[in-house]
Parts: sequence; structure tokens; C-alpha cells
Amino acid sequence: MTKPASIVICDGDQTGQELLNEALRVLDPALLGLPIELQRFDLSLEARVRSNNQVVHEAAAAMCELGLGLKAATITPPERGSVGSPNRILREGIGGSVIVRTGRRIPGVKPVVSTKHPIVVVRMAVGDAYGAAEGRDGDAGSGGESAWRTERISRSVCRSVAEYSFQAADNIGGSVYGGPKWTVSPTYEGMLKEEMDMAAARHPGIVYRPVLIDAAYAGLITEDFNEPIVVPSLNRDGDCLSDLVLALFGSIAGAESVLMALDDQLLPIVAMAEAPHGTAPSLEGKNVANPMAMLLACAAVLEHAVVRTGEPAYADVAKIIRTATLRTAADGIRTFDLGGEATMSGVVDEVVLRVAAALSER
Repeated sequence: MTKPASIVICDGDQTGQELLNEALRVLDPALLGLPIELQRFDLSLEARVRSNNQVVHEAAAAMCELGLGLKAATITPPERGSVGSPNRILREGIGGSVIVRTGRRIPGVKPVVSTKHPIVVVRMAVGDAYGAAEGRDGDAGSGGESAWRTERISRSVCRSVAEYSFQAADNIGGSVYGGPKWTVSPTYEGMLKEEMDMAAARHPGIVYRPVLIDAAYAGLITEDFNEPIVVPSLNRDGDCLSDLVLALFGSIAGAESVLMALDDQLLPIVAMAEAPHGTAPSLEGKNVANPMAMLLACAAVLEHAVVRTGEPAYADVAKIIRTATLRTAADGIRTFDLGGEATMSGVVDEVVLRVAAALSER
């Protein structure tokens, strides 16, 4: 009997929640023929305020226990002293160190540049500019005011990012490209470069092209890469890079994001998948948002379910969901952001039909 995959579902806000509700249709056990169990936590802004973020801590604890999570986009209020970002609490709560975002060709959609192969951004999940102490000194009226921020990264997170980058490159037959601005900041940013160099020594079969972050930005737009590339990055750099990379392929809503906690052997023990875009309040209730990223996030969490359950059937179904999602786009069934006229639910309807057909043919 197949071991159940238990997934923590983090409900969210606005269009983010609508997309999650639609995408969850591809995880229906009746559709997939697999024992999938969902444990839901309400991470909407209202629920976070009501519980003073306790519900976020509970969701993180459940993910540590079950090893799998799927999250909708959530609102981060801008006011000081409010509940802040649930993403930071989740990352810290599960011990997340790596965020992986993969840009890939969307069939039927012309990329901004002549990009043919996937680009994977492996980003720090914690530290750097996020959560840094900051403040202001001096008189604003006289122009003498200054602002400051104290950032910090750890060697363990640098090692996780560097090692996982080489593992990812090995898995997809690619190379490791890019890096931080280690020439300007040899002590701070140089720590990640040191770990990249050591990871390269552990993986001599992987092509390694360390490039300063500014040159890497230019290279992503101007170079014609003949293989997939993996870009290790600091937290802030990776945040910017991943948005750029996804846009190069046509839409930030065209790929998933996966937060991972790694064990002492630098292997994933907790994986939380999500769509990397925001809550898109202007699209709420219109049934026009692009569900691709959430559908692909569903596929990603099933891939990681194999590690948790030891059941290869989850990887087989994940591949079917991903293939159905991309082929739906290839056949012109796309939302407006990808030049189509389909509704959000219409795209998911088609993906569900294709998944059912593929499973019936096995």
C-alpha cells in the first residue's frame, strides 16, 4: 500500500488564495489515485493578526514534522509594529536555508531574450538584508541624516547554497554560473565565494564559472548559454535575480519557488513550494490570474514527497502534472499575461483533464 503524503497547506490572501484553491484540484486523491492528506493552516492577514502570528509558528512546526508544505501568496502589511511577513517566520521556523526558483521555457510563449535552457536561481533563504538591524541618525531637516543597516550571513547557509547549487547542476546536466560581488566585499560577500570554490572542488565534473553579480545580470541577457545554468546567490541578490529570470521566460507567474531545509549531509528534509508572485489584489475575483506557478508548485511538492515517503509514484504523478501544465500552455490555453484568453479556472480545468487522461493511459 502506498504511504500517504501529508502536506501542510498554508492558506493566504486575495488572488493568492484563489490560485491555491484552484491548483489544489490537481492534488485530489480521487484524481491521482494516491493517498494525499492535507493539513490546512489559515495564514491570511486577518488570521495572523488575530493570533499574533501564532498560526504561522504552528504551520512551521507542522512542516517540520511532515516535511512538506504548499503556500499561497500572503499580504505583508507595511506598517511598523504589525505582524510582518509570514515568509520570514516560516523560513526561520523550518530552518530553511535555500530557496530554489527555476526559469524555463513556456511553450508557445516567446522569451524576452534567446534563452533556451532552464536557469535555476539558488538563493539564501535567511540573513543578508532581510531581518537586518537598521536605523537612522542625524537631522533630516538639515540634510545631515544618515541611514544604516547591519547585515549578517552565516557560513552554514553559504555552504548550503553553494553545495545545493552544484547538486542541482549535476541533476540537470548544467553548470554553475555567477556569484556575489566578492571583489568589493571580500569579507562579507567573499564568504559565499569561498564556499562556492570549495563546492567546486567537491564536484570537479561540474563546469564552474564564477562571475561577479553585476556581470552575471548582463550575462543572463546577452549570453547564449548552451546548457542549463545554476546561479548561487545572496538573499537580496537572489530575490532580484529570480524575478528577472522568470520575466525573461515570459511571466513571473510561470514557475514555482521551493524553500528547503537541509540536513547535516546537505540533503532536503523539509520542502515548501509556492508561487513566487504576490497576492495581485487588482485581479481578485476576476478569474483571470495565471495558475501556472501554483500548478507547478503542486508538482514540486509531490517530487519532494518521494524523499519523505520513499514512494516513486509521487514523482511519476509530479511529472504528469508538470507536463500537462506546460502542454496546456503550448496548445494556446493561456491567461492574458501570456497572450491568451483563458480564465484561471479554465486553465486548471484543462490541466485536470490532461492529468486524468495521462493517468488512465498508464
